[in-house]
Amino acid sequence: MTSLGATVTCEGIRFAAWSQAARRLWVSVFDEQGNREIERLELHPEGEGVHALFVAGLGPGTRYGFRADGDYAPERGLWFDPDKLLTDPYAVEIDRPYAYDWRLGRRRGEGADTAPLVPKAIAAALPKPVQAAPPLFRAGGLIYEVPVRAFTMLHPDVPEKLRGTVAALAHPVVVEHLKKIGVGAVELMPVTASIDERHLPPLGLRNTWGYNPVTFMALDPHLAPGGIMELRNTVAVLRKAGIGVILDLVFNHTGESDRLGPTLSLRGLDNQAYYRHTSDGRLANETGTGNTVACDHPIVQEMVLDTLRHFVRDAGVDGFRFDLATILGRVEGTFDAEAPLLRAMRDDALLADRVLIAEPWDIGPDGYQLGNFPPFFLEWNDKYRDDVRRFWRGDAGMVGALATRLAGSSDVFAANGQDASRSVNFIAAHDGMTLADIVRYERKHNEANGEQNRDGHNENLSWNNGVEGDADDPAVAMARLNDQRALLATLFVSRGTIMLTAGDEFGRTQHGNNNAYAQDNAITWLDWPGRDQALERYTALLSTLRRAMPALSDTSFLAGQPPAGSEIPDVAWLTEMGVPLDEQSWQDPQRHRLVMILAADDDRSLAVLINGDRRACMFTLPERDGFFWAPAIETPDAADISRPISGRTVIFMIERVQTGTREKRNGGR
Repeated sequence: MTSLGATVTCEGIRFAAWSQAARRLWVSVFDEQGNREIERLELHPEGEGVHALFVAGLGPGTRYGFRADGDYAPERGLWFDPDKLLTDPYAVEIDRPYAYDWRLGRRRGEGADTAPLVPKAIAAALPKPVQAAPPLFRAGGLIYEVPVRAFTMLHPDVPEKLRGTVAALAHPVVVEHLKKIGVGAVELMPVTASIDERHLPPLGLRNTWGYNPVTFMALDPHLAPGGIMELRNTVAVLRKAGIGVILDLVFNHTGESDRLGPTLSLRGLDNQAYYRHTSDGRLANETGTGNTVACDHPIVQEMVLDTLRHFVRDAGVDGFRFDLATILGRVEGTFDAEAPLLRAMRDDALLADRVLIAEPWDIGPDGYQLGNFPPFFLEWNDKYRDDVRRFWRGDAGMVGALATRLAGSSDVFAANGQDASRSVNFIAAHDGMTLADIVRYERKHNEANGEQNRDGHNENLSWNNGVEGDADDPAVAMARLNDQRALLATLFVSRGTIMLTAGDEFGRTQHGNNNAYAQDNAITWLDWPGRDQALERYTALLSTLRRAMPALSDTSFLAGQPPAGSEIPDVAWLTEMGVPLDEQSWQDPQRHRLVMILAADDDRSLAVLINGDRRACMFTLPERDGFFWAPAIETPDAADISRPISGRTVIFMIERVQTGTREKRNGGR
């Protein structure tokens, strides 16, 4: 950790901030309530942009903020204004949530002191570091994406005072649910302090996703009123249950937005250094939010690394998912897989073993970088999402694409001789339609967002099974349930890491809203009392099967070749007749059926029968002496291959040893 921020000692506090362009910096010290400024003390230049001051007699809990002065010329990227109270970028705790106010964006000389509008940083004596331990999560496991507030707001068994907080995730009923569905790690959507976009308050809305941070280390008081210790305690409880914690962090932009946005922290300290600019001096906007953090600047790189170290050292998290991660690898605007920040993550002693997940795109030039991150990154795979949706929607000619995704997406991740998939496979995520809505809405329905349904993706690769939205027809309801089961089954048999968004295991709906970031209400709150418990049990069975069979959770690419020491191919792709697909079959645009037979480690095979057609069909599987095919998942309606397999269905069959035979492979298929 650098010496920036507020360093608490037994004699007092050392305050330090960085700015190359400011002429003067101050620390403003406030009373215990954070309402009245009681001192304004000038920091002294120490060289290399650092300004610092030791103040004797102050202790933990001191409320403070910074102020900076220098040229004010926004057209040249200079925004200095001592009337703007600035949150310390290294603050690990703030005394209240950020709240947008138009006065925060007033030009110098046009507004009053913003101290009453801005949270105060709280000087904290950090606890003893968490005992070092390797991450629990391993590639190939199940990541469970959690919107912290929405997750427990309606959970009847979580005490009301805990609902919507990080602490609620440690409640026994929540832990029990996570274990039931086999979660390897929860991925917490942003829990650091964020601010609403300026268009939301007039609409009576607030950003509930949290992808609009101001500072990177301080947790949002709404979500973690107990600060870093609340996160630390929750991580410890989940870790004891065998579940890791991954934090979704946003380093690509901040809530200071475009030139009309509020001045809250980085902009007021040194806008030119902390943000990227175009050649004519305007703020670069490769994020779609109005600004882009300059992750190729050394001071920004150190701030990002210090943030990651903080959450590992002081909370014990397994790792991180990076929003719009292409920004982190841009050097002078161009993505470089060997960018200094990405290399530093790999080389850092505290971070080298952490789970790192990239969302491999931004909206800038050449921003789509799926498959191009360094090998130590896992990557969100939107090609997987789209191809699986297209197959189950019934698009023509998708069997080959489906097989590629099931096999680990080697077309994306096998470059440079890599033999294992770095894919994070998902069908639905926070951004877009829920899994249940994919099969009940053909179009987005974002009217509640106040933007006349113009926001969000227009193409969702979704279908409604004949009726848009709610339907009373039992046949429609059954078709939608079957489609959800088929989508889930596909996910759980796919090579690579898999991700499920909280509630998709029991049919959560956002009523067609595919951009529900501003809906802090029943649209996004998980309906625990009304959940589909049968679908939830099916998800748990899928997860149990995946964990019980290493052939499913393995991340090496399926190649159709025997692994070392075996004569049996790792996978066989068959038609419904039980014969290998030939080139004509792979290219048949009307083919919607596929059989995947995986060689299991225990000398048995697992067959995945995929009937994407709407018509029932008989499936035939190759037989071996001494074995017979039996359902791999025991459910009341478990299918077998003695009768037609219903349309829109995925069936699992496993070889079992016939009575009186040895469980030993004694021949080919």
